[in-house]
Amino acid sequence: LEYATYPWGGPYAQDDRGCFMANFKPMRGDYLADGALYTVQADAYYPNDYGLYNMAGNVSEWTSTAYDVSSYYFVSTMNPNYEDSGNKRKVVRGGSWKDVAYYLQVSTRDYEYKDTARSYIGFRTVQSYQGTGM
Repeated sequence: LEYATYPWGGPYAQDDRGCFMANFKPMRGDYLADGALYTVQADAYYPNDYGLYNMAGNVSEWTSTAYDVSSYYFVSTMNPNYEDSGNKRKVVRGGSWKDVAYYLQVSTRDYEYKDTARSYIGFRTVQSYQGTGM
């Protein structure tokens, strides 16, 4: 998935059968075009090649990284996390149910103030799956 546009590869937000790959606003003003009005269950769309669900869409992801417009110019490309305890803006990534496909791209980031609650921003969590006991 190196150089991929989206977490599932890309370059499109739909697969070759026309199925949407995430929960987002696919057309201007049409929240229902992808089959969901707001958030959906984690397994509502196909997982990426690593077996991970919802790495884009559904809710944007809060990060601990401080937002600065020019941070990519003065941080390491190996670890682009920018820490600034005085900066109240935090990076959000991955897009949400209310965003167009542009915000689902792995290269896109936005920000929100760290003391702000929004229905479209949350956390992406990972859980180990032990399988079924047969």
